[in-house]
Amino acid sequence: MPGSAATLAIDDLRVAFLPRGAREACRLVTAVRGVSLRVDPRECLGLVGESGSGKTQIFLAALGLLPPNSAATGRVRFQGEDLLGETSGRLNRVRGSRASMIFQDPMTSLTPHLKVGVQIAESLVCHEGVSWRDAERAALGMLERVSVPEAARRMRQYPHELSGGLRQRVTIGMSLICKPALLIADEPTTALDVTLQAQIIELLRSMRTEIGMSLVLISHDLAVVGQLAERIAVMYGGRIVECGPARQILHAPRHPYTAGLLECTPDLTRPVIGRMPTLGGQPPSAGTQIEGCAFAPRCPRAAERCRVERPPLETAAGCPESTVACHFPLTA
Repeated sequence: MPGSAATLAIDDLRVAFLPRGAREACRLVTAVRGVSLRVDPRECLGLVGESGSGKTQIFLAALGLLPPNSAATGRVRFQGEDLLGETSGRLNRVRGSRASMIFQDPMTSLTPHLKVGVQIAESLVCHEGVSWRDAERAALGMLERVSVPEAARRMRQYPHELSGGLRQRVTIGMSLICKPALLIADEPTTALDVTLQAQIIELLRSMRTEIGMSLVLISHDLAVVGQLAERIAVMYGGRIVECGPARQILHAPRHPYTAGLLECTPDLTRPVIGRMPTLGGQPPSAGTQIEGCAFAPRCPRAAERCRVERPPLETAAGCPESTVACHFPLTA
């Protein structure tokens, strides 16, 4: 909640990668370009942007999960403790217990040759020191709480024996078994049909209330994020371009990019007439040097100033709870 100590505070985070075969620092590919974010206790923050905008890299950096060919600078504080640059030993005491992450593809979170029950129970054994018998009992209870049918039988199955929707429920159960203070859900409904999407969203909503955790929901879909988030941050080209209360972002966006994303969101309550709207052009690649506003080449409001001067992220006029990075923002 605003004014209280943040569960997660990220300040001026920058993430870069050295491509394979490149030996010079000048070949660094920058994915995150000075991002600052905070997630308050019990809050759901939605992080939205097209693929490649840097959304996932922020939280991989925060949890120390970036690959060896990467570098991250800035500051990451979780429940008041600095995480960025910490040893793997200390991070392992945080990851999976106090902070958990659900990845877009549940198979990347599940070990193929271990039964589902073992994988969920293992978190309790490793992080909380409980016995295997008690951990397996708790794992069974968690599978039932996340609405996995025939939970006792699923405990004895391998990941490949489950459907995509069930695997996603298992990964959610595994990430929640230690009752974390923070859950990061990276595109948790991608590749699921509409019915399963709704079930996963409702599951995250109910478990968030039950555990009392903070939630970061990463997505390219504003409609999905709008169902859960109190605040929404919009990313483009490695930077936050707009952030504010979900209602304001969804109904009165200030940044042209946010408005463009909303125009491209299908409205299932109305018939589709002609072609659906799209955002013209392509987002910048991570290796692109950006002088001005990264969205300028695609923006209908862009002027010469936008191409040479990067707009700062500052308080939106008439909306003190929101920030926007645009020389010519939309009006409320």
